Amino acid sequence: MPTMEEIRTALGNMDKSSEKPLIETSNILNENINPTPASEKLFAPVEKLQREIQDRDKIIESLKNESIELKNQVSRVEEEKSSILEELEKSRWLESKVAVATKKVYEDKVKSVINERVDSKIIPILTVVARKKQGNKQLNWGNWLKIHENRYLYELNKDIAKKIFEDTNALISKKRTRGSGKEQESVNYSLSFTGNSTGATRTYVTTDFNPDDYDLNLGFTVSYWVRPDEVGNTMFAFGRKHSNNQRFTFGINRKRQSYFGVGSNTGVKAWVNMDTPLEESLLVEDGSYWNLKTDGTWYHIIVTYDDRTDTSSGTARKVYVNGVLRQTDNFNWSNTGGSLGGMYFGCRNLSGDYNNGWACGLDEVSIFNTAKDATWVSNAYNSGAPTDLQSESGIVGYWKFNEGSGTTIKDYSGNNNHGTFGAISGDTTDYPTWSTDTP
Repeated sequence: MPTMEEIRTALGNMDKSSEKPLIETSNILNENINPTPASEKLFAPVEKLQREIQDRDKIIESLKNESIELKNQVSRVEEEKSSILEELEKSRWLESKVAVATKKVYEDKVKSVINERVDSKIIPILTVVARKKQGNKQLNWGNWLKIHENRYLYELNKDIAKKIFEDTNALISKKRTRGSGKEQESVNYSLSFTGNSTGATRTYVTTDFNPDDYDLNLGFTVSYWVRPDEVGNTMFAFGRKHSNNQRFTFGINRKRQSYFGVGSNTGVKAWVNMDTPLEESLLVEDGSYWNLKTDGTWYHIIVTYDDRTDTSSGTARKVYVNGVLRQTDNFNWSNTGGSLGGMYFGCRNLSGDYNNGWACGLDEVSIFNTAKDATWVSNAYNSGAPTDLQSESGIVGYWKFNEGSGTTIKDYSGNNNHGTFGAISGDTTDYPTWSTDTP
C-alpha cells in the first residue's frame, strides 16, 4: 500500500501536467471575451476601404455639383455669344448703311461741286489720288475704272474721265523714255470712234482695201478686237456696202444681236441664241435681253468663210468670240464685183459715204484669203493677249493701230492699203482718237 509520501508525489505530478491546458483554456476564454490583436488586423482593411469609399462618394458628389455649375456657366456664355453675334450683325448692317449713305453723300457733294463750276478744284484732287494708286502701270479702260476715284470721275463727266485716262497712260509712256529719247518699252495703241448717235461727230478711217481684189469669196478669215462703247441698232466696226454680193460688214444689228454680213448673207443672231451662247461674264442683262458690255471689255472676233459649191456638205461661215466657236451658217458667196471701193473703219462704206458708225475701240484688224481652222483661231486669241499676225500665211490686210499719233494707219500686209482719217463734206467732223487702252 502506497505511503502518504508517494501519494503526495503523484498528485504533484498531476498538477504539473495539467498546468498548460488550464492556461490555454483560460486564454481561449479570455479571447472570446476580448478580441485579440489578430482579429483587429483582420477587420481593419475593411473599415479603411469603407472610409475611402465614403470619401470618394463625397468627391463624386462635389464633382456633380461642379459639373452642374459648369453647365450653367456654358449656357450663360452661349446666351452671351448669341447676343454678341446679334449685335455684331446689327453693327455690320448699320456700317453698310452708313457706307452707302456716305458714298451717296460724297457723290452728291462732288456732283454739286461740279454743277457749281468749281470742278477745277475737285477733279485735280481725284486725279492725283487715282494716279498715285495706279503708279507707273498702264491700265486698260476697264481696269482703270476699278480705281474708285476714276469711277467717280466717270460718273461726274464721262468725257473728262476718258481724257484723264488717255493723259495718264501717255504720262506713264513718257516716263519710260530715257537717255537717247528712244522708247525703252513698246507702247500699244488702239483707235476710238464716236459712232453716229445723236449729237456725235462722225469719226472714221478710209482705206483702199477691196475684198474683190483678193477673191475673198473663195475663202477668207477676218480677225479683230473691238471694245463696245455703246450698243444700238445697225452699228459697224468696219466694212462696206449693205446689200447684194458686195456686202462685207462686221458689227451689230441690234444691241442684242451680232451682224457679220458676207455677200448676200447678213448672219444676224442674238448673242444668247448662238450655237454656243456667250457666257454671262461677256454680257450684261438689259430687261429680257443680253447685250455686249460697254464697261471697257474687249472682245476678240474671228469670222471665217470656206467656199463650197455644195453648202449642204459642211459649214461655210464660222464665227468665233474669244477663241470659242459661237455661230455657224451654210451659204454660198458666189461672186463680188462692182465698183464700190474700199473698206472703212469706224463705220461701213456705202458708195463712198459714211454709214452706220459704231462708238467703239478697234485694234489689230487682219484679213486673210483663206479660211483658218480652230487651232489657228485659238493661237490668235492667245488667252486674251493679241499676237502679231504679220508673218501668218495668206495675209492680205493688217492694221495694228500702233502709230499713236498722226492721221494715218499702216497696212502691214505689204499691200499698202493704208488707212486715212476721214472727213465728211459739209459736216463738222473730228478725227478718231489714239488710245493706249488695248486688249
